[in-house]
Amino acid sequence: MLKRAYVEITNICNLRCAFCPGTRRPGAFMAPEAFRVLAEKLRPHVRYLYLHVMGEPLLHPRLGEILAIARELGFKVCLTTNGTLLGERGDLLLGAPALYKISVSLHAMEGNNAGDLSPYLEGVWRFAVPASERGVICALRLWNIGGAEARNDEIWTFLADRLGAWPLDLPQPRKGSWRLGERLYLERAEKFDWPDLSAPEGDVRFCLGLRDQIAVLVDGTVVPCCLDHEGDVPLGSLLERDLAEILSSPRARAIYDGFSRGKPAEALCRRCGFARRFG
Repeated sequence: MLKRAYVEITNICNLRCAFCPGTRRPGAFMAPEAFRVLAEKLRPHVRYLYLHVMGEPLLHPRLGEILAIARELGFKVCLTTNGTLLGERGDLLLGAPALYKISVSLHAMEGNNAGDLSPYLEGVWRFAVPASERGVICALRLWNIGGAEARNDEIWTFLADRLGAWPLDLPQPRKGSWRLGERLYLERAEKFDWPDLSAPEGDVRFCLGLRDQIAVLVDGTVVPCCLDHEGDVPLGSLLERDLAEILSSPRARAIYDGFSRGKPAEALCRRCGFARRFG
C-alpha cells in the first residue's frame, strides 16, 4: 500500500516562481467528476491525497466540490500553495473537514518581482493561525537554502514580530522544522534541481516513487512521483485502467526494481536533484 498520491487538480498557476520549472503541457482544470473517478480508484491504495503537482490548487473554481468528494471518500487532504489566494479561499479551506495539512511556499515570492512582502505574509499568517487552531497542520516553507535567499530576512523579521522570538531559536521537533505554535511549523530545506531530460545524469540510487507515492496528472496520467512535471514517464491513464494494473506494468516494475538495486531504470530519474537526498 502506498502512503500518498499526488493528484494535480490543475496545472495552471498565477505565479512564475524562480524555483519552479513550470510545464509545457496544456493548461487545464480537473473536473470534479473526473476527480471522483480517480479518487475512488485510489481509495484502496492510499489514505492521503496531495492536491498538487504543478499549478496552484487554490485557483480551481470548483475546489469546494473536490474537497467534499475527498471527505465523502474518507481521504485526508494535503495542499501545497504559494499562499497568494489564502485571503480569497481561506474560508472555504477552513470549512473543509477533509483538509489535514497545508504547506505554504513562502519562497514563492522570489522571482515574482514582489514589492513589500508584509501584505502577503500578513495574509498567510491570518489564515495559518486559525487553521492550526482548528486542527489543520500548517507548514510555512522556505525551501531555498543554497538558492535565492535574498528575502528571507524580511520573513524572519515578520515571524519574529508575531512570535516574540526569533523563529530559528524555537524548538525543533525534527531536523529542518521549527515549532511556531500548536500544529504550526516553519520548514527549511535546500533548493533542489527538478528532474529534466536535458540535464546531466547524477549519482541517483534510490527514490520513494512507486513505493511511497505516485502522482496523477490533470489528464489522469499516472507518473511515478510528484516531480515528473512534464509527464515524461507515463505509466497509464487512471481514468481508463485500475491502479493495480498500472503498477504491475513492465515499465512500473522496472522502475521499482531498478531502485531496489540502486540502478534507476528511467533517464528522468537519473537526472533528479531531489532523489539525490536519498543517497
